[in-house]
Amino acid sequence: MGELNGKVAVITGGASGIGERSVRLFVEEGARVVIADMQEERGQALARELGDSAAFALVEVRNEEQVKAAVDLAVQRWGRLDCIFNNAGFGGVLGPIAEIPVDEFDMTFDVLVRGVFLGIKHAAPIMTRQGSGSIINTGSIAGLRAGYSPHPYAAAKAAVIHLTKSVAMELGEHNVRVNAICPGFIATPLAANTVGRSDELVERVKPGFAKAQAIPRAGEPDDIAQMACWLAGDRSTFVTGQHFAVDGGLITGLKWADQPAFQKSYHPIKVYRPQ
Repeated sequence: MGELNGKVAVITGGASGIGERSVRLFVEEGARVVIADMQEERGQALARELGDSAAFALVEVRNEEQVKAAVDLAVQRWGRLDCIFNNAGFGGVLGPIAEIPVDEFDMTFDVLVRGVFLGIKHAAPIMTRQGSGSIINTGSIAGLRAGYSPHPYAAAKAAVIHLTKSVAMELGEHNVRVNAICPGFIATPLAANTVGRSDELVERVKPGFAKAQAIPRAGEPDDIAQMACWLAGDRSTFVTGQHFAVDGGLITGLKWADQPAFQKSYHPIKVYRPQ
């Protein structure tokens, strides 16, 4: 029996990167999944490949009607909703703070925060009526520590993490859990700025990513998908209001090779002997 046998999920941004791997893993573990994405061709192809266990919904996560339609599709087709993984995102506007256009700042928050809010908003009533459910939001290590991303992205991800915790306090009494996953450097089309382009370009970022943290490899979409699978399943039913950094140890501190030399050299302790 799979980890998610019989469960129904909606995964936004499910046509590529972390979302696609999560869709595949959820189906492998017995779930039925709505792939919610604005990449229609990729999403439809993935749904066809996965057969009766998947359906595609065209969703731009800033659009409330489309987000609601994806949630409704899951319930109409399979009768329930056990998990929503609010994963869709992009890198947002770049640049120094004084040069960021207001409309691009607003669009960044619309995708990264409003999109998560809408997923929660429309999943919550269904899950509270059921008396169970798991809401998973994609945060980022950039929302936990400064210096890893553009300013609006960092602020938006911090908002997602705190929204996660706040909503968890509301929905917990209904046995609905809300948690956030905070990826580190994960080799995805988004991270390589290659969405919609050749996956070969993703390989180019891996050597650099491998040097960033204690575990000496780039993060993979499967690393995040596995955490999402655990949070969606029944082994995490006492876990809510948490954020999980899946980052190879990146924000824990300096890896050993980058620490000051005095920490890495052996010096015998001089024993004090009174005269």
